[in-house]
Amino acid sequence: MPIGTNRELPVVFEIVILAMIAAFLGLRLYSVLGRRAEHEEEIVPSAFERPEEPKRIPPAAPLVPDAPRSERPTTGFAPAIEQGLREIAAADRRFDLLGFLEGARGAYQMALEAYWRGDKEELAQLCDSDVLESFSAAIAAREAEGHTLENRLIRIEDTTVHSAILDGQIARIGLRFVADIAAVTRDSEGHVIAGSLDDAVESRDVWTFSRDVRSTVPAWLIDETDEG
Repeated sequence: MPIGTNRELPVVFEIVILAMIAAFLGLRLYSVLGRRAEHEEEIVPSAFERPEEPKRIPPAAPLVPDAPRSERPTTGFAPAIEQGLREIAAADRRFDLLGFLEGARGAYQMALEAYWRGDKEELAQLCDSDVLESFSAAIAAREAEGHTLENRLIRIEDTTVHSAILDGQIARIGLRFVADIAAVTRDSEGHVIAGSLDDAVESRDVWTFSRDVRSTVPAWLIDETDEG
């Protein structure tokens, strides 16, 4: 019996030691996990991260009524012209004098080149019926004689407002164009019978453009052509 007791003591002693070690490890593990659990909601930024700032919701933009149309440059003309431009601008809020002048210069060039080519279809897109009829008659007379035009618009030197009026719902603006044109007329055999492409001649024309201010179509038509 004593012999058996002596053999069991080391075993019991080992179990106690192992239990103590296990308890110690358990306490260490708990201390680590417990502290981590207590602080896991707190995010500590690293050295390369900036703490995230709270998101700011921008205030709603105030409602602003439609801004009134800015004044167009309709001053600096003769009183009658200035009055006409103001009336047109008041009747047609889309009217922009600078834009109109730019478009009119383009229409002037297109109409001249179409007339020189004898292109009645393009002229019909640019002119009213009376001006189209006048251009068409001149083209027909030229073709009857067998003549062709070899003209070139070198430059438009100046464009000024000659007149402006609102006649009921019809706006009419006359423009004086000063342009340099090289003109050549050839006969049926191609021989030059007038003009020269080497010498440009100054041309002065007063063309009137019209538009119904009630129309949704922004295009202006050429409704009168005069030398000026």
